[in-house]
Amino acid sequence: MSSNIPFQSIDWSNTPKTEHKGETGTATWQTQQYEGLRVRIVEYSAGYVADHWCQKGHIVHCLEGEVTNELEGKESSILKAGMSYIVSDDLSSHRSITKNGVKLLIIDGDFLAN
Repeated sequence: MSSNIPFQSIDWSNTPKTEHKGETGTATWQTQQYEGLRVRIVEYSAGYVADHWCQKGHIVHCLEGEVTNELEGKESSILKAGMSYIVSDDLSSHRSITKNGVKLLIIDGDFLAN
């Protein structure tokens, strides 16, 4: 599936925010949705723990703060400002945990399907 997205700028200050509760803490999303592609700025509050194990593929870039990415097998890695991770759909169960809060750019879509 192919989408053609014409050149455009995104003014995130005009993008509505939606709130999503975690096991603890809150995730705030600003989402731009295109055919087969989702681009988000996601902020996790201090003390955020995701309420689910995610199987979705993502490209994640840390803009501010620090987040621990826990894999279901108990391995974990830390993503700090300026760092990124990439994973395809269905290749690992992962969840996000942050002690002091974090701001991320997250891109996902059909191109990450396994």
